[in-house]
Amino acid sequence: MQNITTKIKKSLYLWRRSQVPIQQPNRISKIDNLIIFLICILISVISSYKLLLISPLNISDVISWFFNFTEALISSCILILISKKENPTISSRQIILIITLLLASQASKLAFASTISPLSMIIPPALIISQGMGSITALAWVSIASFIWPDPTVTINNNLFFILLVCASVVSLFGARIRSRAQLLQLSILVPIGSLLSRLILIGKEKIFFVDKQEFVFANGDIFSDSLLLAIVMLFTILFIPIFESIFGLLTKARLLELADKEKPLIRRLSLEAPGTFEHTLLICGLAEEATRIIGGDIDLIKTGALYHDVGKLHAPNWFIENQDGSKNPHDEIDDPVRSAEVLQAHVDEGLKYARKNRLPKPIENFIPEHQGTLKMGYFFHKAKEKKININENDFRYNGPIPQSKETAILMLADGCEAALRAMNINASDNEALETISKIIYSRQKDGQLDDSNLSKGEIFLIKRAFLNVWKRIRHRRIQYPTTKNNTFS
Repeated sequence: MQNITTKIKKSLYLWRRSQVPIQQPNRISKIDNLIIFLICILISVISSYKLLLISPLNISDVISWFFNFTEALISSCILILISKKENPTISSRQIILIITLLLASQASKLAFASTISPLSMIIPPALIISQGMGSITALAWVSIASFIWPDPTVTINNNLFFILLVCASVVSLFGARIRSRAQLLQLSILVPIGSLLSRLILIGKEKIFFVDKQEFVFANGDIFSDSLLLAIVMLFTILFIPIFESIFGLLTKARLLELADKEKPLIRRLSLEAPGTFEHTLLICGLAEEATRIIGGDIDLIKTGALYHDVGKLHAPNWFIENQDGSKNPHDEIDDPVRSAEVLQAHVDEGLKYARKNRLPKPIENFIPEHQGTLKMGYFFHKAKEKKININENDFRYNGPIPQSKETAILMLADGCEAALRAMNINASDNEALETISKIIYSRQKDGQLDDSNLSKGEIFLIKRAFLNVWKRIRHRRIQYPTTKNNTFS
């Protein structure tokens, strides 16, 4: 019996060790917390104040108002908690956006309940939230916005309410997966058509007036008018999404793919002025993308982040060996390990300046310092020791921070493994390659670089296999083709 208990305890211990550590959320300033709280209070007031306008007012009405006020306030708090749970690194600006959209939705219900369909009030904000913050947050927002109505006298047809929930849920689920503006446009057309057909089936044809009314676009209850207005509002929402991206720091899939365009000025400069770094970047992209795919991470994020992680080398391309032609090395000319270490740190500092100058989103900017973390510049550290210079080891470490996400941690590992794998003999076995990968990753773990990365042991194992698979793909032989004086063979 004792043996079984010991095995159970050991199994539970191994299970806990294998799980992903809890990622620490971003800290929000007191001012931002106060703003968020005041908006929540305002939502609660708008959602419940009409209950106090009943005349004569009795104690049961006051109690009813209090419950409605509390319900709206708690719902707003739950929405914020869900958004933080889905996105631990969510910023205060993004939280303000979520609850401001809820406030706007509640205000719209009061002002336009008799003229505008609830579809047009709830579905477009759900698209914005799903694009920038994910499906779970968007679904939570839809649930709260759909069930809390500030005007108790407004009643919604059960079939219409069902269609509203289905359409908003579809937008929430698919909005987070859409990877281009063209797909957004398709969604803005298909959802109104779907709502039109659904209402035809569930509500009936007697509420279609088409152009019989002068204000048919704003004729609440007219099936065609409601669907047309929804399409128009969604199209305008798509036009304004880039503005929301800029103001609130949203990083949508479409924005990531736009930034990953190799004709972007910064990437184009890298390919022309630092071609060796650019080639190194492309190889890292292959390793990082495969590893991210196998663990279920954000492929678009790491692909774009990898392209920009070394843009700081543009400040002095010839100081990095991949851009040198072999004739001379500036580090040998200055013969000063401390200054050489400063040059290496400068490629991170300058990279952050380039990122801010080109207005790269914060999640992309994070790849620049975090892919180096606080790693030791081993080559120059040993050079300094050989010269018997009085040094501090911290002077030969990058300033950090260490990787704060799975994606930046994978890029660090890919950066370390890329050069080692490329330098391996073409006849090396898979086991030799895997051993090299394992040593590099273990050294990063031992140095504490992965402590905040949110990577589990199981995911690290999968990352090793992914790196090996990529190495096996790019390692191939070429046969020596016979040639003659006038032609060659392919």
